[in-house]
Amino acid sequence: MAATEWTTASETSFLSPSSASGPLLQLTGKLLADALHAGSTQAFLKSALADIGSELAVQWTSVIRRVSGPAWEVLAEHGQSVSNRPAILWEDAVDREAAGVMRSEQGRVFGAFPLSRGTPGAHVLATAGRHADRELVDGGILLARTLSQCLELTDHEQRSRRQLDRLKSTLEIASRLSQAEDAAPLLELIAQEATRLLNCDRSSIFLWNRERNEVEARPALGIRGASLRLPAGEGIVGETLKTGRAILVEDAYDDPRFNQEVDRRNGYRTRSLICVPLRDPDGRVIGAFQGINRHGVQPFTAEDEECLTLLGIQAAVALRHLQQKDVLHRSHSQLAERATKGIAIVGESAAMTALRDTIRRLSSTDLPVLVLGESGTGKEVVAQSLHYEGNRAGCPFVAVNCAALTESLLESELFGHERGAFTDAREMRQGKFELADGGTLFLDEIGDMSPGGQAKLLRVLEQKVITRVGGSQQIPVDVRIVAATNANLSEAVRARRFREDLYYRLGVVTLDLPPLRERPEDILLLAEFFLKKFSLQARRQVLQLSPDARRRLQAHPWPGNVRELRNLMERLAFLCARERVEADDLAFMLSPDSDSGSLPALDLGLENATRVFQRDYIRRVIRHAGGNVTGAAETLQLHRSNLYRKMKQLDMTEAGGTE
Repeated sequence: MAATEWTTASETSFLSPSSASGPLLQLTGKLLADALHAGSTQAFLKSALADIGSELAVQWTSVIRRVSGPAWEVLAEHGQSVSNRPAILWEDAVDREAAGVMRSEQGRVFGAFPLSRGTPGAHVLATAGRHADRELVDGGILLARTLSQCLELTDHEQRSRRQLDRLKSTLEIASRLSQAEDAAPLLELIAQEATRLLNCDRSSIFLWNRERNEVEARPALGIRGASLRLPAGEGIVGETLKTGRAILVEDAYDDPRFNQEVDRRNGYRTRSLICVPLRDPDGRVIGAFQGINRHGVQPFTAEDEECLTLLGIQAAVALRHLQQKDVLHRSHSQLAERATKGIAIVGESAAMTALRDTIRRLSSTDLPVLVLGESGTGKEVVAQSLHYEGNRAGCPFVAVNCAALTESLLESELFGHERGAFTDAREMRQGKFELADGGTLFLDEIGDMSPGGQAKLLRVLEQKVITRVGGSQQIPVDVRIVAATNANLSEAVRARRFREDLYYRLGVVTLDLPPLRERPEDILLLAEFFLKKFSLQARRQVLQLSPDARRRLQAHPWPGNVRELRNLMERLAFLCARERVEADDLAFMLSPDSDSGSLPALDLGLENATRVFQRDYIRRVIRHAGGNVTGAAETLQLHRSNLYRKMKQLDMTEAGGTE
């Protein structure tokens, strides 16, 4: 069998260091190997151009590309930079697809070696030196071809790394969806990841509010206050919303669709941008996802579009998930709150029956309502009923006591403030209008609001936008207003203590709640309702009212109205030692001076004082019975005819007497 001869690559004649072509071919191999392991294109070019310059014996090497103008841009260079660069030579080399060498008047030799068509982001290997020969041309052509392959390798490798990075980021974001409690930090995370993965200055997710025909950036990275609202039909975002297609722009200021107003407001200059539609799981466009100013020389690419679209899907899923979670949470909270507070309008009097009917009709509207009535008549309960029985029941009900707020605190409490707006403003805080967005804002004791507060409130009611203290961004709010007061607002308007225009704005519908003394038939119903509620809270059997206690309750004038009755029943539920409430259990709990105005004078004598007391007592019972003598007789445990006989004996004119 014949012997086999073995030869290594280093032993070949054309790869031998002594061969003219050996070092050149060895360099091409090194360049290809370096390209496979390069961390970035710039890092590879920095090393490669140094090796190429040494091999070609030139003082300057560079990789350049043609940009609009026409002009040339240096991607990377090595050696002493040159002036008076031969752009015409570079143009001709690209157009002819041939290497060119020219000598300048100063004796410098420039070389232009076109890279292969399709080389990522580069067009020419350019050199400058002191000599020109065939070896320079041949070597330059070979190294330019090798450099093209290297750039393709580095580009492919980096795209693979970016793709893997993007997939990992997408999976990481997806894994956080089930744990997220609030949309704001999750959307900010997605936008920050987009900024990193696209290698750009900033990214923003624009959510489309179709009812207001506007978009809100969440977050608006790079924007002071991180809040930005724009009309939905303007700019690149508006075009994306309208067409449902992605838009890639290399030079924003050359694109007529670009809205420059945001740049002017924030002192920023947008160069390149990418904008993709944001779709919900049903495919409906709900907003747009935008990246601005890609770093480096390359514009945004189709690969960037795919990345932003994938992240946009995650953002849409996150929003749907959090919105559903928020609706469930708020519904549960509202139901729990309603059950806890026992919101109910109790009573069978004509006034309460009419009130419930009015609330049913008003609850389906967004009309502002002004609730009038004495203190303790249940104005907040009426406001809550308007909210919970209407289509805003799933949204917040927020109450504000205007009497408890000074004018200096009112604006911050109602409209919120930005961080640093005043000394104690250590963080941004939403006001009551923002917290009640979509729901109902109850303004209690509106008659005690300061004149300055009235003016600010009127402006918000008319414009339906607020501005936080220390901020400049106008924030639209969708809030139903229910106001209440125990003051005589019409008299306050005449006395110029309350703005007439605000009075008419608040009082589109006015509900006047009667005091408890004018609806005595509801007293026992309310007492039993509260007694049952508080007995359960006290973990005891529901207390019963004795006949004497019932009469005592009906005879009381209730100057504190329903609130006084409620508080009394609460005290009984926790303090009454017996299982049945007797009249003497009420005596020490009711105000000792409550009936003093009806007591007879001390100098009448017992007989006359008894007659005066009986007359007053019968009149009160008849009044509490709504003028119904039969009902009053039942309360007094008398037959109707006996009651009339007693009234005649007391010379009461109600019985036809001559008092």
